[in-house]
Amino acid sequence: MAQVKLNNLIKNYGSYQAVVDVSLTVEDGEFVALVGPSGCGKTTTLNLVAGLAELTSGEIQIGSTVVTDLDPKDRDIAMVFQNYALYPNKSVYENLAFPLKMRKVPKAEIVSKIASAAKVLDIEHLLERRPRELSGGQQQRVALGRALVRDPKVFLMDEPLSNLDAKLRVQMRTELKRFHTELNATVIYVTHDQLEAMTMADKMAIMNRGILQQFDTPAAVFDNPANTFVAGFVGSPAMNLMNAQITSIEGTIVLKGDDGWHLQLSEENNSKASNATGHKVVVGIRHNGIQISPEPDKNAMAARVFAVEPTGDITYVHLRVGTSPIIASVSSDVHFDANQDVWITFNQRKVYLFDGETTRAL
Repeated sequence: MAQVKLNNLIKNYGSYQAVVDVSLTVEDGEFVALVGPSGCGKTTTLNLVAGLAELTSGEIQIGSTVVTDLDPKDRDIAMVFQNYALYPNKSVYENLAFPLKMRKVPKAEIVSKIASAAKVLDIEHLLERRPRELSGGQQQRVALGRALVRDPKVFLMDEPLSNLDAKLRVQMRTELKRFHTELNATVIYVTHDQLEAMTMADKMAIMNRGILQQFDTPAAVFDNPANTFVAGFVGSPAMNLMNAQITSIEGTIVLKGDDGWHLQLSEENNSKASNATGHKVVVGIRHNGIQISPEPDKNAMAARVFAVEPTGDITYVHLRVGTSPIIASVSSDVHFDANQDVWITFNQRKVYLFDGETTRAL
């Protein structure tokens, strides 16, 4: 396996910038997920690493070799695609053997590599079957096996689980993580599903409009989002974001919402707010940082319940503060009704503040 370095990657299609000055390093044996909404540039970035798209500018290094101008076949990478790309008329064994035969690998070595890959992926009993005789999860394991037998420096995976049903996706997430751990493989994995990235990756690269927004461990991205885009994208349900103005009431700094609500800040959050470029800030709070009460309190914000969503152990309560929608969570034994008037308070230790002008975390 090998380290992968992306240095100032730029990819333009005419006047459209698909990838904008992306730089990051995937360490040897690391699982990195490129994640973001459709059209954010994550698949284009993967294709640049694979050599399937030509760089406008920048440099790609795999191990000690600069591969920017090398053909895909010379980069020592293996790709796993969304649609598996298996040969329908070949058996599983023949699908696994095909890339090795193309490289003129000796027959005895082909047999050994296929046996080893089949054991790792638990597909030894499927070797004589055709792809049409396999389930989606089995086809995915065969696609992984075809990449594995090549013994590449880097595995590139483009939304490999998106065609599977929800239950099978959870199972395959676990298997992919085991695959990575056992082989100590270097993996670059593209997904639009932030939960997939959170559960599998050592690091996440969050992209939007071709720009790398944040590159860090899942825990760091969740706990310390770099800006409002990352805050609103990572986490399920998404972080609540509310626009506010910094104002002063009786000498105390207070945030005033567009809908008329007021939020007095703790000393620590007060200090953060003072670093804002101007008077505009965005208040961020996750569902578990909001307390709901049926009784009024002078320091609480008035809100109205407009939907209740039980999920088993947690119930999500959808609220409106003025016209702003927010989501809070309560335990399953706490009950609120639609159209009920309630009052909410924020746990100040779970409040995030972002600059209203730059959107960066304060």
